Amino acid sequence: MHIRVLGSGAGGGFPQWNCNCENCKGLRQHNIKSSARTQSSITVSSNGEDWILFNASPDIRAQIESFPPLQPARKVRDTGIASIIICDGQIDHTTGLLILREHDKPWDIYCTKSVHEDMTTGFPIFNILGHFRGVNWHEVKTDLKPFEIPKADDLEFTAVPLKSEAPPYSPHRHNTVPGDNVGYRVLDKKTGKNLFYAPGLGVIEDHVYDFMRDADVILVDGTVWTNDEMSRFGINDKLASEMGHLDQSSKGGIIDTLTSLEKPRKILIHINNTNPILREDSPERQVLNSHGIEVSYDGMDIVI
Repeated sequence: MHIRVLGSGAGGGFPQWNCNCENCKGLRQHNIKSSARTQSSITVSSNGEDWILFNASPDIRAQIESFPPLQPARKVRDTGIASIIICDGQIDHTTGLLILREHDKPWDIYCTKSVHEDMTTGFPIFNILGHFRGVNWHEVKTDLKPFEIPKADDLEFTAVPLKSEAPPYSPHRHNTVPGDNVGYRVLDKKTGKNLFYAPGLGVIEDHVYDFMRDADVILVDGTVWTNDEMSRFGINDKLASEMGHLDQSSKGGIIDTLTSLEKPRKILIHINNTNPILREDSPERQVLNSHGIEVSYDGMDIVI
């Protein structure tokens, strides 16, 4: 299985267009050791030709241009993207669907019932796409039963319900239901190896920990270093936990969880522009390095 990180940043990317925090200012002025990041998305394939896209970020056009296997190559209008999986209804994971409206047929989109509700009510992208080629919606259940997707015959997908937060426009905001946020286990049936992908994660429940422990590669929420990161930078007064993200550095946080796992390769994704781990020579990055935890970047290739 080939995994390509198309985008590794959180909402707004890095640098964020209106942000003058230490990281964003430093990157623009070229005085920190870091690299720009688009908003989080990955794509996976077992044959190198047909790709399953996980989340469609607002940066999808640039991400496709950065990765030739997704570009048109077989006819006048086409793409290597076979189907799209959506983990949640957040803006940074769904707005790219509008950019993909010129597809030559309805998109096959896989998401839960609750995400479908967000995409047809509070943020009705699916309704808008109905004025173009439309959407073939495939309901994803949260019963932990694996499913398959056409053109990805060697891969098996399992949606893993997560505790996080529904989008501000969701009918379930502050009253989340199973399926508002899911991670995915992607199993390569040929090799027996699997990826666990969870770009938004607020609480590591027992069943989530079991999937992480069994994975060969983990791509997991790396949004913030501390729970109060946003308020410390004077951006807003919300805690990361209130936004549905588990921070890295606190007791019981992402670092503690990942260091308790022996089997998987551990990689952070969906990294907010304020997070000091974006600076490759920061003390926080050194802490991650000492625990064998990697920081994803745009264009990262992973083969398992």
